[in-house]
Amino acid sequence: MRKLWGARNMNNLNIALDSLVANRLRSFLTALGIIFGVGAVIAMLAIGRGAKEEIMNQMKLVGVNNIVIKPVVEEKKDEDESGQSKEGGKTEEKKKFSKGLSLQDAYSIRKMIPTVEAVSPEMILDQDVIYSGKSRKLKMVGIEPAFFELNNIALSSGRMFNDKQLAGGEGVCIIGAGVKRKFFISEDPLGKTIKCGQQWLKIIGVTGEKLISSATKENLGIRDYNMDIYVPIQTTLVRYKNPAIRIEHLPWFMEDGSNRNQQAKSQHQLDQLIVKIRQPEQLTESAGIISRMLKRRHSDVADFEVTIPEQLLQQQQKTKDVFNIVLSAIAGISLLVGGIGIMNIMLASVLERTKEIGIRMALGAQKNDIVMQFLFEAVLISLCGGIIGIILGVAGAYIVDKVADIKTIVSAVSIFLSFVLASSVGLIFGISPARKAADQNPIECLRHA
Repeated sequence: MRKLWGARNMNNLNIALDSLVANRLRSFLTALGIIFGVGAVIAMLAIGRGAKEEIMNQMKLVGVNNIVIKPVVEEKKDEDESGQSKEGGKTEEKKKFSKGLSLQDAYSIRKMIPTVEAVSPEMILDQDVIYSGKSRKLKMVGIEPAFFELNNIALSSGRMFNDKQLAGGEGVCIIGAGVKRKFFISEDPLGKTIKCGQQWLKIIGVTGEKLISSATKENLGIRDYNMDIYVPIQTTLVRYKNPAIRIEHLPWFMEDGSNRNQQAKSQHQLDQLIVKIRQPEQLTESAGIISRMLKRRHSDVADFEVTIPEQLLQQQQKTKDVFNIVLSAIAGISLLVGGIGIMNIMLASVLERTKEIGIRMALGAQKNDIVMQFLFEAVLISLCGGIIGIILGVAGAYIVDKVADIKTIVSAVSIFLSFVLASSVGLIFGISPARKAADQNPIECLRHA
Protein backbone atom coordinates (compact mmCIF):
# COMPACT_ATOMS: atom_id res chain seq x y z
CA MET A 1 0.00 0.00 0.00
CA ARG A 2 2.84 2.34 0.86
CA LYS A 3 4.62 1.53 -2.41
CA LEU A 4 1.45 2.29 -4.35
CA TRP A 5 0.97 5.58 -2.49
CA GLY A 6 4.59 6.54 -3.14
CA ALA A 7 4.34 5.65 -6.84
CA ARG A 8 1.17 7.71 -7.27
CA ASN A 9 2.78 10.74 -5.60
CA MET A 10 5.92 10.39 -7.75
CA ASN A 11 3.68 10.38 -10.79
CA ASN A 12 1.86 13.47 -9.48
CA LEU A 13 5.23 15.17 -8.88
CA ASN A 14 6.37 14.41 -12.45
CA ILE A 15 3.13 15.83 -13.85
CA ALA A 16 3.62 18.98 -11.73
CA LEU A 17 7.21 19.35 -12.98
CA ASP A 18 6.12 18.94 -16.62
CA SER A 19 3.48 21.63 -16.11
CA LEU A 20 5.98 24.09 -14.60
CA VAL A 21 8.54 23.47 -17.34
CA ALA A 22 5.88 23.98 -20.00
CA ASN A 23 5.03 27.36 -18.46
CA ARG A 24 8.50 28.50 -17.41
CA LEU A 25 7.95 32.25 -17.76
CA ARG A 26 4.67 32.23 -15.86
CA SER A 27 6.20 30.06 -13.13
CA PHE A 28 9.16 32.46 -12.77
CA LEU A 29 6.95 35.54 -12.59
CA THR A 30 4.78 33.77 -10.01
CA ALA A 31 7.87 33.07 -7.90
CA LEU A 32 9.11 36.69 -7.93
CA GLY A 33 7.29 37.56 -4.72
CA ILE A 34 8.89 34.58 -2.97
CA ILE A 35 12.30 35.46 -4.41
CA PHE A 36 12.28 39.01 -3.08
CA GLY A 37 10.67 37.97 0.21
CA VAL A 38 13.27 35.29 0.97
CA GLY A 39 16.08 37.57 -0.21
CA ALA A 40 14.83 40.25 2.19
CA VAL A 41 14.70 37.71 5.06
CA ILE A 42 18.30 36.59 4.40
CA ALA A 43 19.59 40.17 4.14
CA MET A 44 17.61 41.30 7.21
CA LEU A 45 18.93 38.48 9.40
CA ALA A 46 22.48 39.05 8.12
CA ILE A 47 22.35 42.78 8.88
CA GLY A 48 20.73 42.16 12.26
CA ARG A 49 23.31 39.59 13.31
CA GLY A 50 26.16 41.76 12.06
CA ALA A 51 24.81 44.75 14.00
CA LYS A 52 24.49 42.67 17.16
CA GLU A 53 28.07 41.39 16.89
CA GLU A 54 29.31 44.91 16.24
CA ILE A 55 27.52 46.15 19.36
CA MET A 56 29.06 43.33 21.41
CA ASN A 57 32.53 44.18 20.07
CA GLN A 58 31.98 47.81 20.95
CA MET A 59 30.92 46.74 24.45
CA LYS A 60 34.24 44.95 24.81
CA LEU A 61 36.12 48.01 23.56
CA VAL A 62 34.59 50.48 26.00
CA GLY A 63 34.47 47.89 28.77
CA VAL A 64 31.50 46.58 30.68
CA ASN A 65 30.18 48.65 33.64
CA ASN A 66 32.39 51.63 32.80
CA ILE A 67 31.64 55.32 33.35
CA VAL A 68 33.61 57.84 31.28
CA ILE A 69 34.32 61.32 32.65
CA LYS A 70 35.77 64.01 30.39
CA PRO A 71 36.66 67.63 31.20
CA VAL A 72 34.75 70.52 29.66
CA VAL A 73 37.21 73.41 29.38
CA GLU A 74 35.65 76.77 28.49
CA GLU A 75 37.63 79.56 26.88
CA LYS A 76 38.26 82.57 29.09
CA LYS A 77 36.45 85.80 28.19
CA ASP A 78 37.77 89.35 28.47
CA GLU A 79 37.10 90.84 31.88
CA ASP A 80 36.82 94.43 33.03
CA GLU A 81 38.28 95.83 36.22
CA SER A 82 35.17 94.98 38.25
CA GLY A 83 35.66 91.28 37.59
CA GLN A 84 32.84 91.03 35.04
CA SER A 85 33.16 89.60 31.52
CA LYS A 86 32.12 91.61 28.48
CA GLU A 87 30.28 90.08 25.54
CA GLY A 88 28.09 91.96 23.08
CA GLY A 89 27.82 95.03 25.35
CA LYS A 90 26.40 92.95 28.23
CA THR A 91 28.13 91.96 31.43
CA GLU A 92 27.71 88.86 33.49
CA GLU A 93 29.09 87.75 36.79
CA LYS A 94 32.46 86.03 36.75
CA LYS A 95 32.16 82.27 36.99
CA LYS A 96 33.68 80.40 39.87
CA PHE A 97 37.15 79.00 39.33
CA SER A 98 37.73 75.27 38.98
CA LYS A 99 41.02 73.50 38.48
CA GLY A 100 39.39 70.83 36.27
CA LEU A 101 39.87 67.08 36.44
CA SER A 102 42.87 66.05 38.48
CA LEU A 103 44.52 62.99 39.92
CA GLN A 104 43.05 64.00 43.27
CA ASP A 105 39.53 63.64 41.77
CA ALA A 106 40.38 60.12 40.63
CA TYR A 107 41.77 59.25 44.04
CA SER A 108 38.69 60.60 45.83
CA ILE A 109 36.31 58.64 43.62
CA ARG A 110 38.19 55.45 44.28
CA LYS A 111 38.37 56.02 48.02
CA MET A 112 34.92 57.44 48.77
CA ILE A 113 32.48 55.52 46.53
CA PRO A 114 32.06 51.86 47.57
CA THR A 115 30.51 50.74 44.26
CA VAL A 116 33.71 51.61 42.38
CA GLU A 117 35.90 48.66 41.44
CA ALA A 118 38.68 50.46 39.57
CA VAL A 119 39.66 53.94 38.38
CA SER A 120 41.81 54.74 35.36
CA PRO A 121 42.96 58.39 34.87
CA GLU A 122 44.35 59.29 31.45
CA MET A 123 46.43 62.17 30.10
CA ILE A 124 46.86 62.35 26.33
CA LEU A 125 49.58 64.39 24.59
CA ASP A 126 50.62 64.58 20.93
CA GLN A 127 54.36 63.99 20.62
CA ASP A 128 56.91 63.59 17.85
CA VAL A 129 58.33 60.08 18.18
CA ILE A 130 61.78 59.33 16.74
CA TYR A 131 63.75 56.10 16.52
CA SER A 132 66.59 55.12 14.21
CA GLY A 133 65.88 57.89 11.70
CA LYS A 134 62.13 57.25 11.60
CA SER A 135 59.76 59.92 12.81
CA ARG A 136 56.01 60.08 13.33
CA LYS A 137 53.57 62.13 15.37
CA LEU A 138 51.81 59.82 17.85
CA LYS A 139 49.73 60.06 21.00
CA MET A 140 51.50 59.55 24.29
CA VAL A 141 49.06 58.45 26.99
CA GLY A 142 49.80 58.82 30.69
CA ILE A 143 48.02 56.03 32.55
CA GLU A 144 47.74 53.87 35.64
CA PRO A 145 48.01 50.04 35.23
CA ALA A 146 44.23 49.75 35.62
CA PHE A 147 43.91 51.28 32.13
CA PHE A 148 44.83 48.02 30.43
CA GLU A 149 42.29 45.99 32.39
CA LEU A 150 39.45 48.46 31.87
CA ASN A 151 40.07 48.65 28.12
CA ASN A 152 40.69 44.91 27.65
CA ILE A 153 44.24 45.41 26.41
CA ALA A 154 46.79 42.64 27.06
CA LEU A 155 50.57 42.71 26.75
CA SER A 156 52.05 40.51 24.05
CA SER A 157 55.55 40.83 25.49
CA GLY A 158 57.42 42.59 28.27
CA ARG A 159 56.01 43.63 31.64
CA MET A 160 53.73 46.18 33.30
CA PHE A 161 54.93 49.30 35.13
CA ASN A 162 56.10 48.47 38.65
CA ASP A 163 55.53 50.51 41.81
CA LYS A 164 58.96 52.14 41.66
CA GLN A 165 58.47 53.33 38.08
CA LEU A 166 55.00 54.67 38.88
CA ALA A 167 56.03 56.43 42.08
CA GLY A 168 59.21 57.94 40.64
CA GLY A 169 57.81 59.07 37.29
CA GLU A 170 60.58 57.19 35.51
CA GLY A 171 61.22 57.42 31.77
CA VAL A 172 59.71 54.07 30.74
CA CYS A 173 56.95 53.21 28.28
CA ILE A 174 54.81 50.46 26.79
CA ILE A 175 54.22 50.74 23.05
CA GLY A 176 51.22 49.63 20.99
CA ALA A 177 51.40 46.84 18.42
CA GLY A 178 51.13 49.39 15.59
CA VAL A 179 54.08 51.38 16.95
CA LYS A 180 56.14 48.20 16.98
CA ARG A 181 55.30 47.57 13.30
CA LYS A 182 56.18 51.15 12.43
CA PHE A 183 59.56 51.45 14.20
CA PHE A 184 60.71 47.90 14.95
CA ILE A 185 60.07 45.80 11.84
CA SER A 186 62.88 43.28 12.28
CA GLU A 187 64.04 43.79 15.87
CA ASP A 188 62.79 43.29 19.39
CA PRO A 189 61.77 46.67 20.90
CA LEU A 190 62.14 45.55 24.54
CA GLY A 191 65.01 47.36 26.23
CA LYS A 192 65.39 49.91 23.42
CA THR A 193 65.04 53.65 24.02
CA ILE A 194 62.75 55.79 21.88
CA LYS A 195 62.62 59.59 21.78
CA CYS A 196 59.17 60.91 22.62
CA GLY A 197 59.10 64.70 22.41
CA GLN A 198 62.15 65.94 24.31
CA GLN A 199 62.46 62.83 26.50
CA TRP A 200 64.04 59.41 25.94
CA LEU A 201 61.87 56.54 27.15
CA LYS A 202 62.90 52.93 27.70
CA ILE A 203 60.48 50.35 26.22
CA ILE A 204 59.51 47.71 28.78
CA GLY A 205 56.44 46.18 27.07
CA VAL A 206 54.38 45.80 23.90
CA THR A 207 50.59 45.51 23.77
CA GLY A 208 48.75 42.86 21.79
CA GLU A 209 46.94 43.77 18.59
CA LYS A 210 43.50 45.30 19.24
CA LEU A 211 41.30 45.21 16.16
CA ILE A 212 39.03 48.25 15.82
CA SER A 213 37.06 49.08 12.65
CA SER A 214 36.98 52.65 11.37
CA ALA A 215 33.19 52.73 11.85
CA THR A 216 33.55 51.67 15.48
CA LYS A 217 36.20 54.30 16.15
CA GLU A 218 33.94 56.95 14.66
CA ASN A 219 30.82 55.80 16.54
CA LEU A 220 32.51 55.55 19.93
CA GLY A 221 34.90 58.43 19.48
CA ILE A 222 37.89 56.29 20.43
CA ARG A 223 41.41 56.30 19.07
CA ASP A 224 43.55 53.51 17.65
CA TYR A 225 45.09 51.95 20.79
CA ASN A 226 47.65 50.14 18.63
CA MET A 227 49.34 53.44 17.74
CA ASP A 228 49.68 54.78 21.30
CA ILE A 229 52.71 55.02 23.58
CA TYR A 230 51.81 54.42 27.23
CA VAL A 231 53.78 55.93 30.11
CA PRO A 232 53.10 56.24 33.86
CA ILE A 233 50.81 59.22 34.42
CA GLN A 234 53.29 60.66 36.92
CA THR A 235 55.91 60.60 34.16
CA THR A 236 53.58 62.57 31.90
CA LEU A 237 53.00 65.24 34.53
CA VAL A 238 56.58 65.79 35.72
CA ARG A 239 58.41 65.32 32.41
CA TYR A 240 55.94 66.75 29.87
CA LYS A 241 52.91 68.70 31.00
CA ASN A 242 54.25 70.58 34.02
CA PRO A 243 57.97 70.09 34.67
CA ALA A 244 57.73 72.55 37.57
CA ILE A 245 55.80 69.95 39.61
CA ARG A 246 57.92 67.86 41.94
CA ILE A 247 57.12 64.15 42.01
CA GLU A 248 56.46 64.24 45.75
CA HIS A 249 53.56 66.64 45.14
CA LEU A 250 51.63 64.15 43.02
CA PRO A 251 48.93 61.82 44.32
CA TRP A 252 49.65 58.21 43.50
CA PHE A 253 47.39 55.21 43.93
CA MET A 254 48.91 52.60 46.21
CA GLU A 255 47.63 49.03 46.07
CA ASP A 256 45.90 49.45 49.43
CA GLY A 257 43.98 52.48 48.17
CA SER A 258 45.97 55.00 50.24
CA ASN A 259 47.34 58.24 48.80
CA ARG A 260 50.89 59.40 49.42
CA ASN A 261 50.28 63.11 48.97
CA GLN A 262 47.05 64.91 48.20
CA GLN A 263 48.44 68.31 47.27
CA ALA A 264 48.67 68.36 43.47
CA LYS A 265 49.33 71.86 42.12
CA SER A 266 48.53 71.38 38.41
CA GLN A 267 45.26 72.41 36.73
CA HIS A 268 43.34 70.38 34.14
CA GLN A 269 45.61 67.41 34.61
CA LEU A 270 43.39 64.69 33.09
CA ASP A 271 41.95 64.33 29.61
CA GLN A 272 39.76 61.40 30.60
CA LEU A 273 38.80 59.39 33.64
CA ILE A 274 37.31 55.90 33.39
CA VAL A 275 35.53 54.45 36.41
CA LYS A 276 34.54 50.78 36.55
CA ILE A 277 31.49 49.95 38.67
CA ARG A 278 31.12 46.56 40.36
CA GLN A 279 27.53 45.74 39.25
CA PRO A 280 25.60 46.83 36.10
CA GLU A 281 22.54 47.85 38.12
CA GLN A 282 24.71 50.34 40.05
CA LEU A 283 25.82 52.26 36.94
CA THR A 284 23.17 54.98 36.85
CA GLU A 285 23.16 55.62 40.59
CA SER A 286 26.96 55.67 40.76
CA ALA A 287 27.16 58.09 37.85
CA GLY A 288 24.86 60.47 39.70
CA ILE A 289 26.92 60.23 42.90
CA ILE A 290 30.17 60.83 40.98
CA SER A 291 28.65 63.84 39.23
CA ARG A 292 27.51 65.44 42.50
CA MET A 293 30.83 64.66 44.17
CA LEU A 294 32.90 66.23 41.38
CA LYS A 295 30.66 69.29 41.30
CA ARG A 296 31.27 69.88 45.01
CA ARG A 297 35.01 69.43 44.54
CA HIS A 298 34.98 71.86 41.59
CA SER A 299 33.27 74.74 43.44
CA ASP A 300 29.85 73.93 41.93
CA VAL A 301 31.27 74.32 38.42
CA ALA A 302 30.10 71.61 36.00
CA ASP A 303 33.35 71.55 34.01
CA PHE A 304 33.09 67.83 33.29
CA GLU A 305 30.87 65.43 31.37
CA VAL A 306 29.78 62.03 32.72
CA THR A 307 28.63 59.40 30.22
CA ILE A 308 27.78 55.70 30.41
CA PRO A 309 28.94 54.04 27.14
CA GLU A 310 26.99 50.84 27.82
CA GLN A 311 23.70 52.73 27.96
CA LEU A 312 24.55 54.59 24.77
CA LEU A 313 25.31 51.29 23.05
CA GLN A 314 22.08 49.78 24.35
CA GLN A 315 20.18 52.73 22.89
CA GLN A 316 22.02 52.20 19.63
CA GLN A 317 21.02 48.52 19.74
CA LYS A 318 17.36 49.50 20.24
CA THR A 319 17.57 51.76 17.20
CA LYS A 320 18.99 48.92 15.13
CA ASP A 321 16.32 46.57 16.48
CA VAL A 322 13.66 48.96 15.16
CA PHE A 323 15.43 48.94 11.81
CA ASN A 324 15.40 45.12 11.84
CA ILE A 325 11.69 45.09 12.66
CA VAL A 326 11.02 47.33 9.66
CA LEU A 327 13.06 44.99 7.46
CA SER A 328 11.15 42.01 8.85
CA ALA A 329 7.85 43.69 8.05
CA ILE A 330 8.99 44.36 4.49
CA ALA A 331 10.13 40.75 4.12
CA GLY A 332 6.83 39.48 5.56
CA ILE A 333 4.81 41.66 3.18
CA SER A 334 6.88 40.41 0.24
CA LEU A 335 6.25 36.79 1.24
CA LEU A 336 2.54 37.50 1.71
CA VAL A 337 2.31 39.11 -1.71
CA GLY A 338 4.25 36.18 -3.17
CA GLY A 339 1.84 33.71 -1.55
CA ILE A 340 -1.20 35.60 -2.86
CA GLY A 341 0.41 35.62 -6.30
CA ILE A 342 0.85 31.83 -6.14
CA MET A 343 -2.77 31.34 -5.11
CA ASN A 344 -4.01 33.67 -7.84
CA ILE A 345 -2.00 31.97 -10.59
CA MET A 346 -2.92 28.49 -9.37
CA LEU A 347 -6.64 29.38 -9.32
CA ALA A 348 -6.34 30.71 -12.86
CA SER A 349 -4.45 27.55 -13.81
CA VAL A 350 -7.34 25.41 -12.51
CA LEU A 351 -9.77 27.23 -14.82
CA GLU A 352 -7.40 26.90 -17.80
CA ARG A 353 -6.76 23.17 -17.25
CA THR A 354 -10.28 21.88 -16.77
CA LYS A 355 -9.84 19.48 -19.69
CA GLU A 356 -6.64 18.05 -18.19
CA ILE A 357 -8.36 17.61 -14.81
CA GLY A 358 -11.39 15.95 -16.44
CA ILE A 359 -9.28 13.53 -18.48
CA ARG A 360 -7.16 12.51 -15.45
CA MET A 361 -10.22 11.89 -13.29
CA ALA A 362 -11.95 10.00 -16.14
CA LEU A 363 -8.89 7.75 -16.43
CA GLY A 364 -9.08 6.84 -12.74
CA ALA A 365 -7.23 9.63 -10.91
CA GLN A 366 -8.58 10.19 -7.43
CA LYS A 367 -9.30 13.55 -5.82
CA ASN A 368 -6.17 13.14 -3.71
CA ASP A 369 -4.07 12.83 -6.89
CA ILE A 370 -5.42 16.12 -8.23
CA VAL A 371 -4.83 17.81 -4.85
CA MET A 372 -1.23 16.55 -4.70
CA GLN A 373 -0.53 17.58 -8.31
CA PHE A 374 -1.52 21.20 -7.78
CA LEU A 375 -0.02 21.28 -4.30
CA PHE A 376 3.28 20.03 -5.69
CA GLU A 377 3.21 22.80 -8.29
CA ALA A 378 2.67 25.48 -5.63
CA VAL A 379 5.39 24.10 -3.35
CA LEU A 380 7.87 23.71 -6.22
CA ILE A 381 7.30 27.30 -7.29
CA SER A 382 7.92 28.42 -3.70
CA LEU A 383 11.03 26.27 -3.27
CA CYS A 384 12.56 27.40 -6.56
CA GLY A 385 11.78 30.98 -5.61
CA GLY A 386 13.29 30.32 -2.18
CA ILE A 387 16.54 28.98 -3.64
CA ILE A 388 16.89 31.98 -5.96
CA GLY A 389 15.95 34.26 -3.05
CA ILE A 390 18.65 32.73 -0.84
CA ILE A 391 21.27 33.35 -3.54
CA LEU A 392 19.97 36.90 -3.99
CA GLY A 393 19.93 37.51 -0.22
CA VAL A 394 23.48 36.23 0.32
CA ALA A 395 24.73 38.32 -2.61
CA GLY A 396 22.86 41.36 -1.28
CA ALA A 397 24.35 40.91 2.19
CA TYR A 398 27.84 40.67 0.67
CA ILE A 399 27.29 43.84 -1.39
CA VAL A 400 25.99 45.74 1.66
CA ASP A 401 29.06 44.64 3.64
CA LYS A 402 31.54 45.72 0.97
CA VAL A 403 29.87 48.80 -0.51
CA ALA A 404 27.95 50.34 2.42
CA ASP A 405 30.51 49.23 5.06
CA ILE A 406 27.74 47.68 7.19
CA LYS A 407 28.79 44.41 8.79
CA THR A 408 26.62 41.45 7.77
CA ILE A 409 26.75 37.81 8.88
CA VAL A 410 24.85 35.13 6.94
CA SER A 411 24.18 32.08 9.11
CA ALA A 412 22.95 28.56 8.39
CA VAL A 413 19.95 29.29 10.60
CA SER A 414 18.78 32.09 8.31
CA ILE A 415 19.10 29.85 5.25
CA PHE A 416 17.16 27.05 6.94
CA LEU A 417 14.49 29.53 8.05
CA SER A 418 14.19 30.76 4.46
CA PHE A 419 13.59 27.22 3.21
CA VAL A 420 10.92 26.70 5.86
CA LEU A 421 9.21 29.99 4.99
CA ALA A 422 9.28 29.28 1.26
CA SER A 423 7.84 25.79 1.72
CA SER A 424 5.20 27.03 4.14
CA VAL A 425 4.04 29.77 1.78
CA GLY A 426 3.65 27.31 -1.10
CA LEU A 427 1.88 24.80 1.10
CA ILE A 428 -0.52 27.29 2.70
CA PHE A 429 -1.44 29.24 -0.41
CA GLY A 430 -1.53 26.15 -2.62
CA ILE A 431 -4.12 24.20 -0.61
CA SER A 432 -7.16 26.22 -1.73
CA PRO A 433 -6.47 25.99 -5.50
CA ALA A 434 -5.62 22.28 -5.15
CA ARG A 435 -8.90 21.54 -3.39
CA LYS A 436 -10.84 23.54 -5.96
CA ALA A 437 -9.22 21.52 -8.73
CA ALA A 438 -10.06 18.24 -6.97
CA ASP A 439 -13.69 19.28 -6.49
CA GLN A 440 -14.24 19.65 -10.23
CA ASN A 441 -16.86 17.39 -11.83
CA PRO A 442 -15.06 15.33 -14.52
CA ILE A 443 -18.15 15.27 -16.79
CA GLU A 444 -18.54 19.05 -16.56
CA CYS A 445 -14.81 19.47 -17.18
CA LEU A 446 -14.95 17.37 -20.36
CA ARG A 447 -18.15 19.07 -21.52
CA HIS A 448 -16.69 22.58 -21.23
CA ALA A 449 -13.26 21.66 -22.53
